[in-house]
Amino acid sequence: MGWGCSFLSPYPDPSRITMPGLPRFYPNPGSTHNWAPCHQQPGAWAFLQKTTVILWLLLSSTSLAPTWGQTKIPLETVKLWAETFGRGLYDTVTRYSGSLLLQKKYKDVESSLQIEEVDGLELVRKFSEDMKNMLRRKVEAVKNLVEAAEEADLNHEFNASLVFDYYNSVLINEKDENGNYVELGAEFVLESNAHFSNLRVNTSISNVQLPTNVYNKDPDILNGVYMSEALNPVFVENFQRDPTLTWQYFGSATGFFRIYPGIKWTPDENGVITFDCRNRGWYIQAATSPKDIMILVDISGSMKGLRMAIAKHTIITILDTLGENDFVNIIAYNDYVHYIEPCFKGILVQADRDNREHFKQLVEELVVKGVGVVDQALNEAFQILKKFQEARQGSVCNQAIMLITDGAVEGYEPIFQKYNWPDRKVRVFTYLIGREVSFADRLKWIACNNKGYYTQISTLADAQENVMEYLHVLSRPMVINHDHDIIWTEAYMDSKLFTSKSQSLMLLTTVAMPVFSKKNETRSHGILLGVVGSDVTLRELMKLAPRYKLGVHGYAFMNTNNGYILSHPDLRPLYREGKKLKPKPNYNSVDLSEVEWEDKAEILRTAMINRETGSFTMDVKAPLDKGKRVLFLTNDYFFTDISDTPFSLGVVLSQGHGEYVLLGNTSVEEGLHDLLHPDLTVANDWIYCVTDIDPDHRKLSQLEAMVRFLTGEDPDLECDEELVREVLFDAVVTAPMEAYWTALALNISE
Repeated sequence: MGWGCSFLSPYPDPSRITMPGLPRFYPNPGSTHNWAPCHQQPGAWAFLQKTTVILWLLLSSTSLAPTWGQTKIPLETVKLWAETFGRGLYDTVTRYSGSLLLQKKYKDVESSLQIEEVDGLELVRKFSEDMKNMLRRKVEAVKNLVEAAEEADLNHEFNASLVFDYYNSVLINEKDENGNYVELGAEFVLESNAHFSNLRVNTSISNVQLPTNVYNKDPDILNGVYMSEALNPVFVENFQRDPTLTWQYFGSATGFFRIYPGIKWTPDENGVITFDCRNRGWYIQAATSPKDIMILVDISGSMKGLRMAIAKHTIITILDTLGENDFVNIIAYNDYVHYIEPCFKGILVQADRDNREHFKQLVEELVVKGVGVVDQALNEAFQILKKFQEARQGSVCNQAIMLITDGAVEGYEPIFQKYNWPDRKVRVFTYLIGREVSFADRLKWIACNNKGYYTQISTLADAQENVMEYLHVLSRPMVINHDHDIIWTEAYMDSKLFTSKSQSLMLLTTVAMPVFSKKNETRSHGILLGVVGSDVTLRELMKLAPRYKLGVHGYAFMNTNNGYILSHPDLRPLYREGKKLKPKPNYNSVDLSEVEWEDKAEILRTAMINRETGSFTMDVKAPLDKGKRVLFLTNDYFFTDISDTPFSLGVVLSQGHGEYVLLGNTSVEEGLHDLLHPDLTVANDWIYCVTDIDPDHRKLSQLEAMVRFLTGEDPDLECDEELVREVLFDAVVTAPMEAYWTALALNISE
């Protein structure tokens, strides 16, 4: 039997769940047809078994608990009823389904079938290679943007009085009360595009978005936007070279965001644009290396009121700049040192989403009292960082202390002499809270003598811009050395960027690279211009591991080097709130061990995190019918890394269901004759031919695309020849079924 279509149940052994005295229903013993990709719901065998089990339970429960005056029905009689009912139901369904005829037809062509054993390791390596090639094209596109941006900056001279009109993504197509286009809001052609989830876009040019708190005519903004106009032809060339590309963009260190294709940006219900590209995970990860951060916050009595509110907001803003590759802890100090989470005393924890959200809740609960004694807190922070550095734990890269206070007393210099001088391996960033400047000199001294940065935050609105400065300082070694590290993010949904439901609930990963200034006069200063990136939808990536090659219970999955799931059939990132679907709070930090439960040590998880290639066998229980039934399976896991990325790929094949492949053979003419029969359809969600890249192919159904491919009408179509061959074979073999069912339907007595 081929893989194109099947009329057999995807659950070939329903006898796994049995009751005493019930008949076992088996497929034809001579049949090797385990594969049933056209049906993903339980078939006739499962239905028969479930019905018989229910009947037996109902009748036996009646016989076990007779009411007053009733005669107890013997158990053997109940068994006989169940067996008789099951046998009759089986005979009826067998007759009307035509399963025996179907088995006979495949038996008749058995001599022309080719049986191949599936090599799981070879399969996962092939998928991995295909994914590597796809992702490499995205990296090449990003590199082109980096080169263009750095060259444009090299040739641009800053002009403080520059006047320049650009397409502002919020203001485009907006008119005033006189019908004239508003400033920065000229006409911008937008057309619905299927490749971009039917959003209205302009694929010939990009446009620019700015958050509400950034002035759109600031000289730094105007010069940056003018310089980055050079990216427009590169955006278009990248998309023409690789039509699978989705969004491409440049996030500037000054706050503007250039996105291709151009799109209309909609403010929130309050008319505010809160999206700031510098807060996005892809920007932060590309702009800095992994880091260990100790946050020290003063909770002495002088921090009461607005100062404490600003301090809390500053901490939350710092937490928002951290990602999975960073490690963090928070100490609140007054007369004593308090870990805001006592369970994390003396350690650093991974700054994943769960830990960051937990810290944010604890920060909101801080209360002020006592006198601030900073030396104890500094001593504790340096000890933790030193311990982790010596043990090669944490990020094993940058280390920094964030000191948040409204002032500092004496006694801190000996701490720096003991732990940080003369090497100054730990940078110290100081944040002076409030308008008082009495202690400004001391905090500046602390920062400057420990390779950090000093800033004053006097209002809540100041926190965002001032906190971001530490990223520029940490990026300086990368900038000076011109380390263009390529980063890939964890899976995420960009609900802040895209307002459409289809876009905002789509899992993505982003490839990003930093952009540096190459000017000789600023090279030694290490100036970060921004970050370029491009999105990859995980759904498109997983199409390179097609289901039809994995068997009825088989599947593929991906995880990051941190053990978090990128894609997995059991990853359910959404929940329903009323009529709306929303992302779960920790949807992108689900660990592999939470969906692949290992009874023993975490062999599979450890091997995949270490980017090993190998195989592993494990007994599993697979729920069916929304948890009403369970299958006991033995799964073979095959895994390998995806080169030049932090990702690993796994493939699961169930023993007895995906070990062999049946390859049929039929002519194109014969196959097309039956494939085009009006009573036949194909699984349209399967990818027989790629139709979503070339605009000329997007309106084609899978069946129409196959016909064009087979007849040579469209040589540019890219189709899976193996899958197309199998669906042709299945169409020919199953052709007699229509006549059989028609005859049954015409028999009125039946």
